[in-house]
Amino acid sequence: MTHAKFLDRLVAPSLDDIEALALQALAEIPENLRDKIRDVVIRAEEFADEETLSHMGIEDPFTLTGLYRGVPLKDKSVIDSGGLPDMIHLYRRPILDEWCETGGALGDLVREVLIHEIGHHFGFSDDDMDALE
Repeated sequence: MTHAKFLDRLVAPSLDDIEALALQALAEIPENLRDKIRDVVIRAEEFADEETLSHMGIEDPFTLTGLYRGVPLKDKSVIDSGGLPDMIHLYRRPILDEWCETGGALGDLVREVLIHEIGHHFGFSDDDMDALE
């Protein structure tokens, strides 16, 4: 799938399209890092659910484009096995809203959100990632 695919479409990219762009971006990550995120589930959803938004103190669901849920690698231990898998949620509507506002390539935006959430999997905070950027 190419980023230009969406330029000629009359309908917004679907959840499947967002997941496909995320998988494409994931395939471009160096293999030694990709091995460390092999068990992380990536899921596209329309928006974060009300419980998540409330827990995070977010009133406008369009402000949350992605979320990592899990135990960061630096905090994992052998007793963590058997629980729910780590997950990266990509929120389609907020991503599409930002895509329209910025005018950039959708694939680049999905990659940016995905990489940010992968950073949380590796134990980086938002401040850590801002400093790296």
